[in-house]
This record gives sequence, C-alpha cells and structure tokens, in this order.
Amino acid sequence: MISRLAAQIAPSSTLVITAKANELKSQGVDVIGFGAGEPDCDTPDYIKEAAVKAIMQGFTKYTPASGTLSLRKAVAAKLQKDNNVHYTPEQIVINNGAKHSLVNAFMAILNPEDEVIIPAPYWLSYPEMVKISGGTPVCINTKRDNDFKLQPEELRSAISDRTKAIVINSPSNPTGVVYTRDELKALADIAVQNNMWIISDEIYEYLVYGDSKHTCIASLSEEIYKQTITINGLSKSHSMTGWRIGYLAAPIEVAKAAGNIQSHATSNPNSIAQKAAEAALVVENDFVSNMVKEFADRRDYMYERLTKIEGLDTIKPQGAFYCFIDIAKLYGKKYKDKLIESASDFADIILEEESVALVPCADFGTPDCIRLSYAISKESIAKGLDRIERFVGALQ
Repeated sequence: MISRLAAQIAPSSTLVITAKANELKSQGVDVIGFGAGEPDCDTPDYIKEAAVKAIMQGFTKYTPASGTLSLRKAVAAKLQKDNNVHYTPEQIVINNGAKHSLVNAFMAILNPEDEVIIPAPYWLSYPEMVKISGGTPVCINTKRDNDFKLQPEELRSAISDRTKAIVINSPSNPTGVVYTRDELKALADIAVQNNMWIISDEIYEYLVYGDSKHTCIASLSEEIYKQTITINGLSKSHSMTGWRIGYLAAPIEVAKAAGNIQSHATSNPNSIAQKAAEAALVVENDFVSNMVKEFADRRDYMYERLTKIEGLDTIKPQGAFYCFIDIAKLYGKKYKDKLIESASDFADIILEEESVALVPCADFGTPDCIRLSYAISKESIAKGLDRIERFVGALQ
C-alpha cells in the first residue's frame, strides 16, 4: 500500500497528452506539439564551455549543500543589479531547479494544515507541492475581466486563521499576464498586514514584451522584503531546463531551514551545472535579449491568428511564452460524431484528428481553457494554427 500522501497527489493531465503525442510521433505521424515548457533554442556555447572546463578541472565532487559560495555571490549580484534587492550569499540556496526551490520553500515554512493561497489559473504543480509539504492549497478563481489577475478583495476574502502564505507568479504560467508594480504592492501589503509569506515565482522574469515590466516583489518595501521568498532560476532565461539549477532568496531563517532540508534530501545541486550557471550569470552576452525578440515575434503572430478563429477567447500574453485560450463557446459542438464538452475533449479530439498536441488546463484550475506554447519554431506554429483553424471551422 502506498502512503496517504502519495495517494492524494494528482497525476498531470499534460503528461497524458504528451505520452499520446509521443506515441503518434513514434508511428511516423507529423504531430505539432504546443505543450513546450522550455525554450526551443540550445543552451549558449559559453555556458556549455564553462561546464566542460569544470569537468576537465575535476570540479566533480560534493559542494556545500546550499551551493557554491561563488554561485551564491553571483546570484546576489544579479538580484542587486537587475532587481534592486539586497541579499547576502547566506540568504540564497541553490537548488536542483526552481521546482525544487519551491518545494524547499514550502517545506521550510509549512506546518500540517497550514493554508497556502494560490490564484487560478496556476501552474499545475503548485497545489501538489503544497500537499507534499503538508499544507493545504486554497485556490481562488480569478476573473477574465481582470485578465485573470488576483484582486485585493479576492485575496482578503480567502484569508483564514490558518493562512500561512500566498503564491504569486509574474509573468504567469499559463496566462502570460504580468502584474504591474502597483498591483503587486496592493497584494503584498495585504500579505504583510496578515503576517503571510509571499512565495514569488519569478522564473519568467526576463520574458516580457512590449511595455510590460517585471517587478521583483521583494524590492517593493522593507516590510515586504522580510515576508518574501523569491524563487528563480536559469531554466527559462538561458535555455537550461535540463541543467536543473534554480535558487531561492529569503530571510536568513528560511534560507537556513531550506538548506538544512536540502542537505538531507539531495546533498548539493550538481557541481558542474553550478559552474555553468555561474557563467550564465556573470558573462555579458546578448543571448537573452535575442531570445526575447524571437519570442515576441512568435507571440504577436500566434495571438493575431488565434483572435481570428471564431469561438476562441484569447488574452494577449505580456510575458512567458504561452497563449491562454477559453474554448467554452465551442461546447456542445461536434467534430464528426465526437462531442466537445470540455477542454480535455477538445485536446483529445484535435490530437487524434489533426495531430495537434496542446495542453488542457483543468489541472491549472481552469477546465474551460487550453494553453499553447510559442516556444517552438514559427514554421511549426503556423502549421499547427492552420490545423486548429481547420478543426474549429469543421465543428458543427
């Protein structure tokens, strides 16, 4: 028998779609996959060269559990320079990817039955991470009229005497929305007033477009800084998803607790990947800005195409690399004899009939929506959108 904890952790519906898509690809089917949660470009050469150098110099042993001092100093310098927020190396813990950073943060602050407020739509792993850490996720449905941004009155209504933290993700996965500085300040002030931790997931911080600007929540005030745990990493910004380097920056007592937990769970992050991450942070390079320009072009193209397909309600993403689409207007329609009653139905049928793999968002707290990634080539985007347009046009 498995544990009660393991039994209550939900499997990811995105993995089901991915498995089906991979099976079709193995059969020679030309599947267009819009599920990508990672940049489609390679890790830059200067980062790979730093890893090779580390190997050749024998940097292949244990490091301090919280990460090398040189990498933690590099993260601290980055936070000061880019985010105008001061952390000492002792306040920073290098983790095995930002997912690991989040789990460490939750484990460091949560007691059994502590509640964590999570605005929906949310990244599907947040509630499961809270459960793994012994807490209780409290998911709040946000409104399309507000671009799915949590409003202060919605936050206040969700607070109870067991509330311990709130998760804020800006830029957002899956919606692509970016909170303004004033919007974040209004939410953070409420968190401070109610003695709540703010878990600020800023993994997409560099991927913003147009006039949108990313704001580091910890930079908003000294009071907010003391209540914030900043989560970030190199996966999205430097196309380093497989290298598994993330980090958290927090008040010293949280950082020490997270480091202690990590020391028993995994020892240290990969030593070679740490050297690669250090290069990513300290070497001046235009890789990120060039990638953002490419994503901005794909975003504009995808959004324009989607807005012309009748029955799809799409908000224009300001950040990350996803388009978020409400398909509820298509419910009750059929493709041949197959009825669409949910986003999952839509995803299943279009994969079978048009070889398009996309993400239904029930696990993201929004069962009427789908997510399309534009972290794939523009040629693939165009081909996939042609198929979606043809599929929707054929519905009766």
